[in-house]
Amino acid sequence: MSAGRRPGLVCCDRRLVDPHRVTMLEVDTPHGRANAHLHPADGPRAALVLGHGAAGGVTSPDLVAVTGVANSEGVTVALVEQPYRVAGRRSPASAPRLDAAWTAVVDHLLAEELRGLPLVVGGRSLGARVACRTAGAVGAVAVLCLAFPLQPPRRSGKPAPPSRVPELDAVTVPMLVVQGARDRFGFPPASARRTVVEVPGDHSLRADVQAVAAAVGAWLPGVVPAVARTVT
Repeated sequence: MSAGRRPGLVCCDRRLVDPHRVTMLEVDTPHGRANAHLHPADGPRAALVLGHGAAGGVTSPDLVAVTGVANSEGVTVALVEQPYRVAGRRSPASAPRLDAAWTAVVDHLLAEELRGLPLVVGGRSLGARVACRTAGAVGAVAVLCLAFPLQPPRRSGKPAPPSRVPELDAVTVPMLVVQGARDRFGFPPASARRTVVEVPGDHSLRADVQAVAAAVGAWLPGVVPAVARTVT
């Protein structure tokens, strides 16, 4: 981290990256610079901060589709690129480093661009796991998981890896999981707080992004109005 900078502060100028009012913020974290692509809604009533998958980025079709439907519901969206991806690496950092960087970005956004807005967090695959682990720390009121990687595929001759259901169960706020019917990482169980929607396709969620968007669009209106009333 550069001398004189504190985690969570914007370290460079904001840059307009496309003609649709999207602003990219460069945010310093304890583990390097992260990028937050801000998609503002008119008169926003809530904020949704989403992370990417392990080797992917913020332009994955499911994240793009969810951003559009969230904006249409009056929810400002921030798509966060972890420092390892900003640095050009494909292999993810360790869980503690991912969580610390994510928390620094979310804390900055809540203090500045998303100040006063009820917060929903989430992401796809790896990003969903980070959002689940840190939901309590950042004060999220709901969690959105796209293609949650429930259990890594078993390798020949090796014991089955442990299930990641405990990460889901640790979330104490309403949650939506959108999962492909053929996801090789498995299918999470529903619970009292956790709604699970099956859509066509595999872990990429590319087969039917309209179904992904529809699932999120049906869930958000039931979460955002209740959140707004609670906060105000």
